[in-house]
Amino acid sequence: MDNYTSDEDTDEDFDTQLIIQWSLQDVHRPGTTQQAPADESFHHFLRAEYKKIIETIETGKEDALSHLTKYHSAFDEADGMGWLPLHKAAVQLNKNILEITLKASKPSVWEQTTHNGETPLFLAVSTCLLENASFLLLNGCNPNAKNSEGNSLLLTGANALAQASDSSSILLEAASGGNPDSVALLLEHGADANVPKNSGHLPIHVAADRGHLLALKLLVPVTDLAAIKQSGISPVHCAAAGAHPECLELLIQAGFDVNFMLDQRIRKHYDDHRKSALYFAVSNGDLSSVKLLLSAGALPNQDPVNCLQIALRMGNYELVSLLLRHGANVNYFCRVNPLHFPSALQYTLKDEVMLRMLLNYGYDTERCFDCPHGDKVHPCYTFEGWTSTVIKDTMFCEVITLSWLQHLSGKVVRVMLDYVDQVQICSKLKAVLQKQGLWSEIHFILTNPRPLRHLCRLKIRRCMGRLRLRCPVFMSFLPLPNRLKAYVLYKEYDLYGQGIFTGTW
Repeated sequence: MDNYTSDEDTDEDFDTQLIIQWSLQDVHRPGTTQQAPADESFHHFLRAEYKKIIETIETGKEDALSHLTKYHSAFDEADGMGWLPLHKAAVQLNKNILEITLKASKPSVWEQTTHNGETPLFLAVSTCLLENASFLLLNGCNPNAKNSEGNSLLLTGANALAQASDSSSILLEAASGGNPDSVALLLEHGADANVPKNSGHLPIHVAADRGHLLALKLLVPVTDLAAIKQSGISPVHCAAAGAHPECLELLIQAGFDVNFMLDQRIRKHYDDHRKSALYFAVSNGDLSSVKLLLSAGALPNQDPVNCLQIALRMGNYELVSLLLRHGANVNYFCRVNPLHFPSALQYTLKDEVMLRMLLNYGYDTERCFDCPHGDKVHPCYTFEGWTSTVIKDTMFCEVITLSWLQHLSGKVVRVMLDYVDQVQICSKLKAVLQKQGLWSEIHFILTNPRPLRHLCRLKIRRCMGRLRLRCPVFMSFLPLPNRLKAYVLYKEYDLYGQGIFTGTW
């Protein structure tokens, strides 16, 4: 007979003797019954065995854990966070520990969740333990179980939708981690890529938002367009918001609509009520994504705040040029500062390169000289600046003659005269211009007939319209010499095209 006794066996004998001793004491204790103290002692016993089980799981002691499997009730206990031994085993590197623990656990607890709503399979996937996840799936664990308190999707670089609590599928968790093997494993075992979070986001949204290209490739063919439409947001938005052009290119090649607009329930979480994926890309200053979207047919004028306005505020020449070449409305009006003239001009008053970009692309320059007061004295205001309550329709002359801008008035007006026929300037603007060094040249232009060649160019441009002027295909079919086409397009004033990248006066 082997006289060797392990530490574990000694501990078991000690606990058993302790319970027997307590039970004998309780039998002879007056005024008590045997049953209640026995239950309490047994609970104490289970807690001790639970701690041993957890310790052996965490230290990877397979033999010791095998000895403890006879205490089946202890495998059903959970700690203060709701973690069963099976949860602990699911996040251990040793798969044998998980196998032993699963066999010792009742099937009824295999899908039991922690207080954070995590099943053992969810934990195995979130820690990228593929062998553990595969073992659990092969033994029948549900690949579509949800974590009831997962975090909702946050679109990168934006004031995006956030919710206090949400539910997250195991596949969505795998997509968030970006491990393509985890995603493939779950899909192979029947995980549904169209099960959304409470916020409506799908695994494909998370993969696109976080730039997980390989995971995204797996999710694209198994995600239904109907589920995406129901969510109110396209993965194209997510890839653009996260500044992941490689994911964006994949989605475009797969046929996703670059003009899918955010649903109203999602738009309302943004102060600017943005709608398009292009807006996200422009806001990020992400030229690669902007190029991809525009080349795929993204429309630049769909958002309440024009994409061109965002690019102008950033002072990004290449971004502005891209948008203008693809039909951005240079004559948009801003809702915040109500101006009589198209709002884009206010961002270019100190930059000739940017100013001529706007004017070359069909900016309505004549509207800037449209002042109802003419030669009459202008009303006096006790403030300087833009406001939506005092001035309902701010004139160009009121802006350019502000104390901190009037030193630019001569240069700005002189450039603008290259794009108009004969115009009249009001008394207020004239009084400021007369103090500028360019007044003599401006006065000469205003008081003399314009050259016939200049008038013909204006007439041709007016007849063609702004969009035809900027359309390369249309211009290529015009039966005109290239030199004349260049003249019609104001190529001599295209400073950006000439390689001039700074236009500060």
